[in-house]
Amino acid sequence: MSLPLETPTVHSDLGTAKVHLGALIGFDTVSKHSNHALIDHMAAHFNALGGDVTILLDETGQKSNLVARFGPADVPGVVLSGHTDVVPADEGSWITPPFEMDERDNRLYGRGTCDMKGFGACVMTAAETFSQMDLKRPIWLCFSHDEEVGCLGAPAIAHYLATQPAPPELAIIGEPSNMRLVTGQKGKIAMRAHVKGTSGHSSFAPDHVNAVEYAGRIIAMIAARAKRYGIEGPFDADFTVPHATMLTTMISGGVATNVTPDACHFTFELRSISGMDPEADMAALLAEIDTEISAEMTAKTDSCGVEWERIFAYPAMGDARHTAGFERYAGLMPNWGGKVSYGSEGGVFETIGQIPSVIIGPGSIDQAHKPNEFVDLTQLSDCLSFLDRLSEAMSTAA
Repeated sequence: MSLPLETPTVHSDLGTAKVHLGALIGFDTVSKHSNHALIDHMAAHFNALGGDVTILLDETGQKSNLVARFGPADVPGVVLSGHTDVVPADEGSWITPPFEMDERDNRLYGRGTCDMKGFGACVMTAAETFSQMDLKRPIWLCFSHDEEVGCLGAPAIAHYLATQPAPPELAIIGEPSNMRLVTGQKGKIAMRAHVKGTSGHSSFAPDHVNAVEYAGRIIAMIAARAKRYGIEGPFDADFTVPHATMLTTMISGGVATNVTPDACHFTFELRSISGMDPEADMAALLAEIDTEISAEMTAKTDSCGVEWERIFAYPAMGDARHTAGFERYAGLMPNWGGKVSYGSEGGVFETIGQIPSVIIGPGSIDQAHKPNEFVDLTQLSDCLSFLDRLSEAMSTAA
């Protein structure tokens, strides 16, 4: 006889988390827009609960980060970190409006439910508990701008935390991990190449410098370097793709079928694993291209060649399991879920703030950046329970 299926535990504060998530989804924080309204909304909530709230504006004044602390400032604590921006939503491919939360089939739908406003809603819910407990160690709530376009806001938060009287000793990044412990994340360097040639009637092609063809040769070199990573490593079997990757992602060039193209532009990326020197790898590749391709173009016409534009970069996140900050809270951690190839601010916290970082958050990355994005209600319940355990530990920590 088969046993009845166990009914998942529903957290008593799940209803509150749903209300918070519905409010957060209602803010259209696609990265090209300002996130001020959402940050102000969260700041007002944390202020009302007695948190010590700081807002960090970017240089343009159009974007902001939020840092809120519950508990004492003179001892190391734990960061709960998330980002406020989301990727664009093609509304025509959504069943329900992407910036209006919809509940069906034990799921909550909307842009950002999974990546990663679901985590933000859980933190807003748990903050009421944080405010009521006698915390012996602080809990820092950090929410950044522009993570989706290169972790642009996180460095300011990391610098701010590093200057505190007692900087945090561990950061928990709430990216979707199915509420499993993730202890590594790849870094990324995103580049754009501007290939400049000469144009003219295509019947005189030998007299011209064909920017598209030279770009094609460069792209072949990038693909060859990517293949070598897969053969030569370095390797880390904890990743689903256990080595660095490199690929071209976008390309444009040419104006007509009978005109030799004088310009071609393309973007490419390197995703690195901890322990590599990705800056040296990228510099070596660009030097090789300049020697083999750019020099040949310039030899034909002085004004031709390749210009490189760095779009953004963020570092890989190392394995925090053997750090003192992690070991203090190891008993709270859920089951280990390996390492991930997507990015987060974890590497930024480690590099700038010297704060060991892990990823634990509700939802699956399989649902992120897609139409009809969703998070399971059971994942939110699990996240709320995890935050309960954290608050209890911080109220008894020595």
